[in-house]
Amino acid sequence: MTPLDLAYEAMAAAPEGEDAPRLRFYERLADGEMILLLEREAEGEVLAPRIFELKDGPVVLVFDTEERLGAFTGVPAPYAALPGRVIARQLAGQGIGLGVNLGVAPSSLLLPAFAVDWLAETLDHEPEEAEAVPERFEPPKGLPETLVTGLDAKLARAGGLAGQALLAAVVYRGGRRGHMLAFVDAVAGAEAALARAAAEALTFSGIEAGEMDVAFLAGTEPAVRAMAAVALRFDLPVPVAEAPPAPQPPGMDPERPPKLR
Repeated sequence: MTPLDLAYEAMAAAPEGEDAPRLRFYERLADGEMILLLEREAEGEVLAPRIFELKDGPVVLVFDTEERLGAFTGVPAPYAALPGRVIARQLAGQGIGLGVNLGVAPSSLLLPAFAVDWLAETLDHEPEEAEAVPERFEPPKGLPETLVTGLDAKLARAGGLAGQALLAAVVYRGGRRGHMLAFVDAVAGAEAALARAAAEALTFSGIEAGEMDVAFLAGTEPAVRAMAAVALRFDLPVPVAEAPPAPQPPGMDPERPPKLR
């Protein structure tokens, strides 16, 4: 059983109308490395997914392990390992569905093209900028466990982008209340990626009309000391120094997404 299998089973077992398990499945699909079946070997940054014409429209196939790809094809086949979010973004708007682990796993599922488009649109949602002056911080309260675990998982993959993150309830000047996630000593240029990670954790937690403010603070600021006294703390892992990486396969460089043809 893989994380995607477990998320699928939780979704299938959920009562009708309960959105949180469905959203967690989509989050696992987006965050996981997926094995995309290709028509032929990659040519530089250009990938040619194998397209299957079904009665409900064309689909491409992905698997969450190489073994499951092999179980489907039965023979060696060309493939590319890509984050699920990259695949969804590249397929968006093309009217192509996504077959996930078809026939080889408990998480066998066929996502129609509109579901692929929805996932890509959700992942591309940008947080809105705003200004407000906090007056005091309080312990976080009323937050669902799905949001806390989602943040923990997202931030575990953001090692090295900030020293830590603090989550607390906040009262702003004027009386507005909410919650604030503050990244402490964020690396210059990492703010947008960290804000998107926080926004995705909120979106996929299933909170209706949920809101969480994100701030970036230096460790020397008084607000950090005030938050630390009451906040839930997330420590971002420190990257381990490794040998120089080998050349990346097509599509793994986020600054150079692959072209699917």
